[in-house]
Amino acid sequence: MPAKYILVSLPLGIFDSHNQDEALSALSAVISVDNGITRPFPLPHFKIGTLDALVQQADDLAKLEAACESVVAKIAESLQTLMGGDEDRINQQKMVNDKPIDHYLSSFSWNKLRYRADKPLGELVDMLQKELITVDNDVKAKLNQYNLVKNNLIALQRKQTGNLSTKSLTSVVDPTLLVQDSEYLETHLIAVPVNEKKDFLKSYETLAPMVVPRSSVQVAQDDEFILFAVTTFKKTSAQFLQKCREQKWTPRQYKHVQGGREEEQQELDRVAQEEKKIWVEILRLSRTGWSESVMIWLHVLTLRVFVEAVLRYGLPLDYVSALVKTTPKQASKVRSALDSQYSYLGGNAFGRDKRGRMTKDDATLTSELAAAGVGGAEGSEYTAYVYYEFVFP
Repeated sequence: MPAKYILVSLPLGIFDSHNQDEALSALSAVISVDNGITRPFPLPHFKIGTLDALVQQADDLAKLEAACESVVAKIAESLQTLMGGDEDRINQQKMVNDKPIDHYLSSFSWNKLRYRADKPLGELVDMLQKELITVDNDVKAKLNQYNLVKNNLIALQRKQTGNLSTKSLTSVVDPTLLVQDSEYLETHLIAVPVNEKKDFLKSYETLAPMVVPRSSVQVAQDDEFILFAVTTFKKTSAQFLQKCREQKWTPRQYKHVQGGREEEQQELDRVAQEEKKIWVEILRLSRTGWSESVMIWLHVLTLRVFVEAVLRYGLPLDYVSALVKTTPKQASKVRSALDSQYSYLGGNAFGRDKRGRMTKDDATLTSELAAAGVGGAEGSEYTAYVYYEFVFP
């Protein structure tokens, strides 16, 4: 079962000690070790602009986080395909900055060299968005290239291994069976289902005028089809082939080329080598893309927590923020514990009945706020504190 992660931020002033470590311990006690592991999630002090700008940035960050989740999911799907669904091999590729995802999260800190915290928030958001688009485009372009080559390889392999109605006839047909260089006659190759052999032999001479009598020769047979060679006069060839199609017998195009068999094999070998080469390239790019997109996602989440904390709690920038590792099943218990302890932060807008459920009017309000993307993931239930859930595919 994949882990679920929760980011929580609360004003430091609600704790007796006003001390980060003691506040984190108190928060951990509320969540309980039975429900999840709580770790510190330090927030840098970013450069704050106007209130209007913060509100706009909160909206931009919600959309950018959704884009991050989408890109990470697409790259995970790419790795799933490349590794043939082998979960152990897939997990080996899902490293973030050369660390397993949980190790990266447990030691996460804002990359100050790459994203200077003294830059305006809007500039940081733009930078992260451009990086995400670059990662997405790079992986998408290479994946499209790989799929084209792979489909080409499959088509070539099908020609080698398919049945007689589809496979290449270069290695099947003896060219001496064909009428060649005749002004009036030509030989046609027809793939007939095995169970229709008698019908074909009984009727092929009368399908069209000027079919050479007793010209039918069985060229090859597999489990599904028999390949026959039939000679007709050229002037009625089109009519003969059309009548074969109407009987669901498959005319096959074939022209003998000296050295054709060797050329087909060389082309197959060339495309197979190209597919292997691009497979290595797309695997490397997907692995790098996974790492980059997850790192971008975490930085976007950091900005979301910071902006939401400032909008909720104001100045000074004294907040305790934590990352909780839990499971999808236990996440609701984490949420319930936090609600029970900190729902008062929402004031009268978050009244609860004796069982801890929101009252009717309050539930309506929280739904409206959540639909607007305020106070949590867009479309999720509004909380009285900063709260974001995320899962890596």
